[in-house]
Amino acid sequence: MPRYFIEFSYDGTNYHGLQKQANSETIQELLETNMHKYLGLKSNLTLAGRTDTGVHARQMFAHFDIDKEFEQNKFCKSLNMMLPRDICIESLYLVRDDSHARFDATSRTYEYFVNSKKNAFSYRFAYYLKENLDVQKMNISCNRLLNHVDFKCFSKSNTDVKTYDCDIIFAKWNVLENGLKFKITANRFLRNMVRSIVGTMIEIGRLKISDSDFQEILNSRNRSEAGFSVPASGLFLTDVSYEEKFIKIWKK
Repeated sequence: MPRYFIEFSYDGTNYHGLQKQANSETIQELLETNMHKYLGLKSNLTLAGRTDTGVHARQMFAHFDIDKEFEQNKFCKSLNMMLPRDICIESLYLVRDDSHARFDATSRTYEYFVNSKKNAFSYRFAYYLKENLDVQKMNISCNRLLNHVDFKCFSKSNTDVKTYDCDIIFAKWNVLENGLKFKITANRFLRNMVRSIVGTMIEIGRLKISDSDFQEILNSRNRSEAGFSVPASGLFLTDVSYEEKFIKIWKK
């Protein structure tokens, strides 16, 4: 059967995460339900990853197989009309039959936003923090992330994973007009990992823990040694990268 990659974005505020789960409304559930309505057959999505409750995505991918012909252009436009306003289909790609949205992804990038001024219109998409932070010290500690492998100290407890190893290739804080942005890229992320890294680094910026303390936290493999987990509202998945060049057959 032909395989397609679907690219989509969403505001995660109103959902219990991306991945389908019992008794909770999720982005995957709404996508699959409306795809089934339109196509008239069950085509389950295989996601490129997962995001937790309240986390947003500017770019996410999933793949599905279908054993009948369909009008791709009409399908994408109709699906966008059927979906809630906070979920949007961006593109559709025709891929190899063995292409995999999750396993073929080479990296993921997240961005976290911190507002230094209260804003009535961006509270859903940023963490409001009125304190001044030492960004230079925070960026010095970012280098420790690039030279570390085991990130169990930043993982949600009782997570069912075989390894806590991640290859972080980029991590940096940037000053914005209204606050800060933290950008991080890795081959994979653990549950709650980015939010707990950000919370711990805020403690560095507050001068409550030092750069050497940060290294001790990394070495500890103990979540209770790390800092607090920042709210989900400021977190965005912004990029999922693949080595393969896909054939784009529809774009919004």
